[in-house]
Amino acid sequence: MILIPCPWCGPRNVSEFRYADEAKVRPDPNATTPERWRTYLYMRDNPAGWTTEKWFHRAGCRRYFTLERDTVSNAVRAAEASREV
Repeated sequence: MILIPCPWCGPRNVSEFRYADEAKVRPDPNATTPERWRTYLYMRDNPAGWTTEKWFHRAGCRRYFTLERDTVSNAVRAAEASREV
């Protein structure tokens, strides 16, 4: 079982959450090029090792948060409230 530490609810089973995306800066859709917007929407790094991801606690507080996770071992290093709304 993988435990994910929600910043508001504490450690919970991974089945309560939904992976949202890699944590990356969203470009302004009105001020960016189509190529940059396409890259933001569809291109993923998919590294083996530590990554920063956005998760959604769908069965709990229903909030987004940022999580540092090792994609090889599923170890979790840090979780914090998301800065984006």
